[in-house]
Amino acid sequence: MALANIIWVDDEIESLQSQKIFLENKGYHVETFTNGFDAIDFVKENQVDVALIDESMPGITGLETLAQIKEINSRLPVVLITKNETENLMDDAIGSQISDYLIKPVNPNQVLLSLKKIIDNKRLIAEKTTSAYQQQFRNLFMALNSNPDYNEWMDIYKKLTYWELEMEKSDSPEMREVLQTQKSEANTEFFKFVSRNYAKWVAPNSKEGPIMSHTVFRFKALPHVEKGTPTFFILLDNLRFDQWKAIQPVFAESFRILEEETFYSILPTATQYCRNAVFAGLMPIDIEKHFPVQWKNDEEEGGKNLYEEDFFRAQLKRLKREDIRFSYTKVVNYQAGQDLVNNIHNLMGNDLNIIVYNFVDMMSHARTEMEVLKELAGDEISYRSVTRSWFEHSPLNQALKKIADKKINLILATDHGSVRVKSPVKVIGDKQTTTNLRYKHGRNLHYEPRDVLAFRDPREAGLPTPNVNSSFIFAKEDLFLCYPNNYNYYVNYYRNTFQHGGISLEEMIVPVIRMTSR
Repeated sequence: MALANIIWVDDEIESLQSQKIFLENKGYHVETFTNGFDAIDFVKENQVDVALIDESMPGITGLETLAQIKEINSRLPVVLITKNETENLMDDAIGSQISDYLIKPVNPNQVLLSLKKIIDNKRLIAEKTTSAYQQQFRNLFMALNSNPDYNEWMDIYKKLTYWELEMEKSDSPEMREVLQTQKSEANTEFFKFVSRNYAKWVAPNSKEGPIMSHTVFRFKALPHVEKGTPTFFILLDNLRFDQWKAIQPVFAESFRILEEETFYSILPTATQYCRNAVFAGLMPIDIEKHFPVQWKNDEEEGGKNLYEEDFFRAQLKRLKREDIRFSYTKVVNYQAGQDLVNNIHNLMGNDLNIIVYNFVDMMSHARTEMEVLKELAGDEISYRSVTRSWFEHSPLNQALKKIADKKINLILATDHGSVRVKSPVKVIGDKQTTTNLRYKHGRNLHYEPRDVLAFRDPREAGLPTPNVNSSFIFAKEDLFLCYPNNYNYYVNYYRNTFQHGGISLEEMIVPVIRMTSR
């Protein structure tokens, strides 16, 4: 079987027979043509991996041949062979998306190197990635088994994410499977780690533990707010660290990234708990104490995130930062996004502009409900791809580009992440039990203790007690919690959907990124 199918188009092809034989001896299959028309017809009917095209041919030129071939197959790599390297010619060729160009007379090894660069590049990258991960596998394994602290866990998750992104370049399903197994083992150990330590982290006046939802503003945003330079704090809801890495290149076009850090989302890793904690600077139990009217528990009627601006104003007062002039904008639909684009310049007079953008969460919920989105975002790779595609074309990106040339600070954060759930487990509860798939609270909950982290007294987790004898449970790893009635229907409906509320690296270790204008 040939390494690749090559076509070579040159009106003096007879003089290149030795080159053709050289390439065929190297394992390539080469079809030759003396004019562009025949080559175009051949591309219509046959599998071609690379086209070598002479620029200067009578009848139809090389550039015209190139243009017509690209119309048939826009992804076909083309090497242009030319007698001269004039600027206009190369501008035209590069504008036509050539992969490489060679100057006549061409040396057989030159052609071979060009083909290798084009054809083997992906394979070589894949092999290098696989080899590098094999070398790192043991280091990650040792890190997982050395009782890591919360900082080391953030480092482990970043490394796993790095390799997951690198493995996209690899065509080795075996190595991807090895990585997924390692990630699964990491989540098993992470669940044990959180189970042992969470109550200590969120205890009143605790001085141990990572930066979490209720302290992220105090330590990661407010220290960078300065008079004279507006700071934009953007909370993109439900943004995993790997999704940040997917949109990072788009940000990097306009902004300089100063710090790429993570923090821990509180439990439950759900919007009404985490996002309220971010803006209030308090754990949910304390939000309920200070704002008994505004706080709503899961089963209560009314919006659960309607008072973030009030909560934030109270946090500034508590931290004695009332001098900060701030705006608060929430974008929950396309029109609100367009309003942000039109209004962004009017925010430049504030010290701090908070923008809460709701797209990713809507996408994950819509993905559960809509078959077309299940197809588009069927796994982590496509979930990242859809996130990047959305952000590139979003009103948020448009708005930020309008102020990218101004002197600003930019902080991107989130409230929690999500995890793709695969393994159902049964939970039995009374009518007051909540319907969430990754956490539940209620009275008389019956569950398998090894599947969840349970708090019989919610106050130990910094949470309100919705009813007398209410307890909270949080699912581990990739489990999702189902009731026995209609069990098979819900299992099939929710399996492989992205959910949040429980304990996993993807839900709890989330990005906080500091940037500035270039």
